[in-house]
Amino acid sequence: MDGQLKRIAYVEDDADIRELTELALTQIGGYDVAVYASGPEALARITAFQPDMVLLDVMMPEMDGPEVFERLNRIDAIRPVPKAFMTAKARRDEIEGLIAIGAVGVIAKPFDPMTLSSQVLDLWKSTAHAA
Repeated sequence: MDGQLKRIAYVEDDADIRELTELALTQIGGYDVAVYASGPEALARITAFQPDMVLLDVMMPEMDGPEVFERLNRIDAIRPVPKAFMTAKARRDEIEGLIAIGAVGVIAKPFDPMTLSSQVLDLWKSTAHAA
């Protein structure tokens, strides 16, 4: 890794939020973003994308964010990639639970599209990956 955040994978079941997030990260942040509508889709395609960071929705049908997180950590190429959650469930105990499983942070929804890229970059910089 060259110390720069360039590629972000985002897993979100809500099409409107997916579109807004992708727009904010690509147009404002300048990132290359791959969006996945479900955990199974992400698990099938994420390795080919080679993200520098992964953002996960918490509440999704079929497979929730924490389960996707755990399964991503079984993939050797993805295990070291920083992962954060984006969720409307942003109570202190819920955030602490997500951090406890290994997330680098949590971004509360609704989020400000104008500051989302900087929030993501701040989380990424807080990891050893930014070295």
